[in-house]
Amino acid sequence: MKFLLNMNVPRELAYRLTLQGHVCRHVGEVGLARASDSTILTEARKNGEIIITHDLDYGHLLAFAGEKSPSVIIFRLFNSHPQNLWRRLQECLSKIENLLVEGVIVLVEETTIRIRNLPLHRDLESQ
Repeated sequence: MKFLLNMNVPRELAYRLTLQGHVCRHVGEVGLARASDSTILTEARKNGEIIITHDLDYGHLLAFAGEKSPSVIIFRLFNSHPQNLWRRLQECLSKIENLLVEGVIVLVEETTIRIRNLPLHRDLESQ
């Protein structure tokens, strides 16, 4: 899988994902450190990458865009130490890997994982 890590995600996570065979870029290493969330979404979409972030704004932007990509993993953890982020990502990645290819927003919390299919308007119409 290909990942684009937002500025608020430690680069150590990219290193660990790379060791697992994934392709990872960190926005701070590719000239996007000060880019807007919209620009980062466009970059990830163009390159087939999944965004990893702590920023809830990506979910909001995707909700209004009506796009099916990129998938986004949003960490909402009390402890954002790289070791804890890695542990939670490892715990949930096998459960969500196939869904990430389809287009989802994944909210990773301390004990739960919430998943919404993209585009979000599809979910809203079915309720």
